[in-house]
Amino acid sequence: MKKLSLLFSLFALAISSYAQEISQVNISGGTTLTSIALLTDREVLIRISEDGKVLEWGVELQSVRNSNYYAPKLQPYMGRIEYYGQEYDSVFKGKLRSVGSAVITYYGMSETEQKRGKIRSIGSLLLDYYSFFDNKAIQGKLSAIGGTVIGYYTSFDDRVLIGKLKTVGTTTLTYYSSFDDKFIRGKIKSIGPVSYNWYTSLESQYGGGLKSGSYRQRIGGVTYIIQ
Repeated sequence: MKKLSLLFSLFALAISSYAQEISQVNISGGTTLTSIALLTDREVLIRISEDGKVLEWGVELQSVRNSNYYAPKLQPYMGRIEYYGQEYDSVFKGKLRSVGSAVITYYGMSETEQKRGKIRSIGSLLLDYYSFFDNKAIQGKLSAIGGTVIGYYTSFDDRVLIGKLKTVGTTTLTYYSSFDDKFIRGKIKSIGPVSYNWYTSLESQYGGGLKSGSYRQRIGGVTYIIQ
């Protein structure tokens, strides 16, 4: 019986840990962070914005013909979904409360403007945000998801970099600067050790398109998706 209890405890811990994972980072046009996805139980993704809003949730649909292609929009989750009712704090009302076993909480009215109404936790994973005391370009943006620090370029950086995603934990993202070709300014140059090259105005037929580097690349345990 003790062995059975131990196995059950380990299984519960594994489920809890599994639900505490940054799974994806989506970057639109190779320039702008559109969402960070957290993986919960049963392969369910919850995509959130950099300012702490739930964008969508569901399961990725993989192409039968191309194993590296997935539908941009998640397929609906058919399990249990709950929302906060009228009896809760006004900033909670109508917001998503749970997806399967993943419970979502939000910062209440008593919090600062940079946090109020934003996601506070998903499961046991706590989220934090840059405050009024931080650089104006990053105030209110995600600063941490659990133990993973999220960083951005500030107003002290090149003008085309301001506000862009800079770090996810130990992974650094770099971009082409304002001095580069007009078709590639502000686009991803590297994510960790992986480089990205884009067609320039000298190759006008493909100008701005990705020349080398995968649209979907797993780096440092996170899948980066260039859309």
